[in-house]
Amino acid sequence: MSLPIVAVVGRPNVGKSTLFNKLVGQRLSIVEDTPGVTRDRIYAKAEWCGREFMVVDTGGIEPKTDDSLLQQMRRQAELAIERADVIILVTDVRAGVTANDTDVAAMLQKSGKPIVLCVNKCDSIGEPPMAFYEFYNLGLGEPYAVSSLHGSGTGDLLDAVCAEFPEDADTEEESDRIAVAVIGKPNVGKSSLINYLAGEERSIVADESGTTRDAIDLPLDREDGKYLFIDTAGIRRKSKITDSIEHYSVLRAFMTVDRAQVAVIVIDATTGFTEQDSKVAGYAHQQGKACIVCVNKWDLVEKDGKTMQEFQKKLEHDFSFMSYVPFLFISAKTGQRVSKLFPMIQQVAANNAMRITTGRLNDVLAYATARVQPPTDKGKRLKIYYVTQASTCPPAFVFFVNNAELFHFSYQRYLENQIRETFGLEGTPVRIIVRERGNDANGRG
Repeated sequence: MSLPIVAVVGRPNVGKSTLFNKLVGQRLSIVEDTPGVTRDRIYAKAEWCGREFMVVDTGGIEPKTDDSLLQQMRRQAELAIERADVIILVTDVRAGVTANDTDVAAMLQKSGKPIVLCVNKCDSIGEPPMAFYEFYNLGLGEPYAVSSLHGSGTGDLLDAVCAEFPEDADTEEESDRIAVAVIGKPNVGKSSLINYLAGEERSIVADESGTTRDAIDLPLDREDGKYLFIDTAGIRRKSKITDSIEHYSVLRAFMTVDRAQVAVIVIDATTGFTEQDSKVAGYAHQQGKACIVCVNKWDLVEKDGKTMQEFQKKLEHDFSFMSYVPFLFISAKTGQRVSKLFPMIQQVAANNAMRITTGRLNDVLAYATARVQPPTDKGKRLKIYYVTQASTCPPAFVFFVNNAELFHFSYQRYLENQIRETFGLEGTPVRIIVRERGNDANGRG
């Protein structure tokens, strides 16, 4: 299921980005004392009391303005509000309740979404200032005194936010479906592929790029399993994203990857591999998703007996950072080889979720280290005591060693390849975690 979405909204310069950075635990949004610095929504995962959710930072809302930039920022914030499960309205205790705060509160109430009121910049220790109590007049229930700068009050705020999350009533029903994100740059044929799989026009298909604005779900039941295909907007370079709706489409595309188990990366056979393809694929790789590269529009390529072999060899070089990924040459328009996608999805999803016993892993380790001795440095030899699997999706393996500095990258890659070959981990990233003996063994990949 998709993670709950929390939108952080408010008028300009109340500290939304500072709060966002505090909630997600890292400096992702630009923070300045200048209104309008955050123009685009930024999102990141956050966790509180075992609950994971997405936090979306937005530009400041000016309810009444003729400034075109501020109007666009308002539209982007409205788009985030439309998709949010919970809204945090951030206000500034130093400024008190302003007319803009009242207008923004009224706009949010019309959305019908749960609203948690954050009164920011309560930086002094002890009871909040008297101005804090003015915010009850907004009619949004109990306000929460917060210092996003110091982090005080954020625990109570997050408790209130998590209490508003929707119940995942259909989680059990959909848990047996493999969620597949169909991703790629604009106009490579993602929607055509979804439409062929659906047997109907579920997505708009046009030669103009960017026609898919949001993620579109296609549940599909077959004899070989149940799937949930998610069509996403094409992911463009940031420099080419100008339209506010398209900004939101890219946000949704990345969130779709986070939601999926398998990423089908669609590239255009007529244009070949591009830098943007590597960025799209790289995001799925970084998130640890099982991956398949679909080379679409293969029917439009002039071929001889060696064309596919030569094309794949070049792609293997282009995708060298994802040496595990399988390739499938298809035509979404004619349906050529599209049926082969289903068994590939089943296989890479199973590999991504594979659990290997410690005994079998250490048998592979003993064989691999006997075949190629661990490296030495200045008379010291690397000793690998044992290996165990820490997690799945993707598979993460913890190696316990005498000296982590001796465990060079090249030898890590060798052992990874031995594990891949033995257990057939095609289509999934693998995480290697190194621990010196005596260190905490509960690392995650």
